[in-house]
Amino acid sequence: MTVPPGQCCAPIAREPLAEDTAAELAVLLKAVADPVRLRLLSMIASHAGGEACVCDLTGAFDLTAPTISHHLKVLRTAGLIDGERRGTWVYYRVVPEAVNRLGALFTPLASRVDTPHDEAAPSPVLR
Repeated sequence: MTVPPGQCCAPIAREPLAEDTAAELAVLLKAVADPVRLRLLSMIASHAGGEACVCDLTGAFDLTAPTISHHLKVLRTAGLIDGERRGTWVYYRVVPEAVNRLGALFTPLASRVDTPHDEAAPSPVLR
């Protein structure tokens, strides 16, 4: 993994997070820490055109419509998705800035080169 110019390491490894920043990021992390919500986020982001009707999402789960609505509300409240009502359906799309903020939190954690003890540490393996 190549480290972007001017960025030695992931934000969480560069310096301790400020309390308010940690609180903001925790809301995002809590929202995606549920398998159903993580799948919903992925389904919306990968759907053709970058948005998905709630009618496209409910069939993928063995859950009631109110349960799916609850999970979508959690994602929306966290600011990870946005929705627009069109007739009787709501269409959801990912908020790129919020999702990118989560990704940037850990990237490029595995490629730290700023301290000698990192050189001896093996690269983490994700399973």
